[in-house]
Amino acid sequence: MGTAGAGESAGASSTTTSTTTSTTTPRRGADLLPGLAVVAGATGLSFAAAHALPGLNASTAAVVLGAVLANAGLHRAALRPGTAFAARRLLRIAVVLLGLQLALPQLAALGLSGLAVVVVTVAVTFTGTRLIGRWLGVPPARALLVATGFSICGASAVAAMKDVADGDEDDTAVAIALVTLCGSLAIVLLPLLRGPLGLDPAAFGSWVGASVHDVGQTVATADRVPGALTAAVVVKLSRVVLLAPLVAGVALARSRRLAAQGVVAGGRRPPLVPLFVVGFLAAIALTSTGWVPAGVLAAAKTVQEVLLVAALVGLGTGIHVAVLRRTGGRALVLGLASWVLVAGVAYAGVRLLGT
Repeated sequence: MGTAGAGESAGASSTTTSTTTSTTTPRRGADLLPGLAVVAGATGLSFAAAHALPGLNASTAAVVLGAVLANAGLHRAALRPGTAFAARRLLRIAVVLLGLQLALPQLAALGLSGLAVVVVTVAVTFTGTRLIGRWLGVPPARALLVATGFSICGASAVAAMKDVADGDEDDTAVAIALVTLCGSLAIVLLPLLRGPLGLDPAAFGSWVGASVHDVGQTVATADRVPGALTAAVVVKLSRVVLLAPLVAGVALARSRRLAAQGVVAGGRRPPLVPLFVVGFLAAIALTSTGWVPAGVLAAAKTVQEVLLVAALVGLGTGIHVAVLRRTGGRALVLGLASWVLVAGVAYAGVRLLGT
């Protein structure tokens, strides 16, 4: 009898566990739905606003809407699992799909002078921004994320570097806010500077591609000058190719530093390259084969744009005015300095090398 009772008890326990598991797993998925529904609505509004206002980029609108939700007290606890999922998972998928817009022959089309402008601009901006951040007293993780976003491709680059930077959510939010702010200003200001700076449409496109942060912001800026868009996109996407080696280099340096300090001697060593960055490289390799149909690439580009805007809504909910007011002063100076640096170096390269 005792054995049977124990068996019944074990069976009941197993049934209870099974029931709990079966209700918990869907529950986790259900927890995402309210936040994802809000993200979907804000994504639609962002594209609608960009369509209605040609000077407005959907990515910028998305960040602003997310920040409004957070600072107006509308980002309730029930929404946070979904918005966090968008900010993390959807952004990583968008980064991988971004690789499908790149192909190695594009690098060859740039020529040595074009590649030199891209590489020097990225290297000087990344290194210079971190040095300026150190001089201003900006936390190293925050300065690293700002440097990555300004030197490569805005929010996507910040997301790629986030795990390696070992910062907190505030560091990410500030970096996203800064690249969004300066990239939005670039859409308005850079076309006004084309005449005074003596740039023809092709040279202006190269300057925009080498200096504006987000891919969407680059397109929006170059599209305001007829004949500039093609050069801007080619230079910009070539810049994006440097995202993977930059993240890998920083991750390797961090891993070696921690190992030297004995921090990971008895623990798990952090990955050299985040998995989604590997996916990004694999997507570039796949596109470079020429095997992917043009229709598939076009569809993937649309999906990537939608996912990126959705992710930026989620990231925007992490932008709190109180945090920016408390810690963003020096970071704002850093962002503006980095913006001037990337624009100045890119302009010098375009004028000197004639790309």
